[in-house]
Amino acid sequence: MREIGLTILLLTLSNVFMTFAWYAHLRELSAKPWLVAALISWGIAFFEYMLQVPANRIGYAALSLGQLKILQEVITLTVFVPFAVFYMKEPLKLDYLWAGLCILGAVYFVFRGEFAGA
Repeated sequence: MREIGLTILLLTLSNVFMTFAWYAHLRELSAKPWLVAALISWGIAFFEYMLQVPANRIGYAALSLGQLKILQEVITLTVFVPFAVFYMKEPLKLDYLWAGLCILGAVYFVFRGEFAGA
């Protein structure tokens, strides 16, 4: 269980870096050439990978590959929605709820065998 908690922590931190690397340049570097934005994003992504790779290695000791991927998607949406609303000033849309419910369905199917005997 400790592995799963550490995996969630590292993947959450990794996702913060990933989200900024992928999308913050749209707001902060829109006047710069795309190459400048790409180089800065790659620099940010380095820190994402320094967290994501150990997170996946730790998580794979306790979770299947499919479970690890779905966990990553849940964390991605959990990080992305506040980023979009508070940092990028995007309106909060009901579509985020529907996307979350679809991912919740994925969580059910990927983890349902884990809780069958519980």
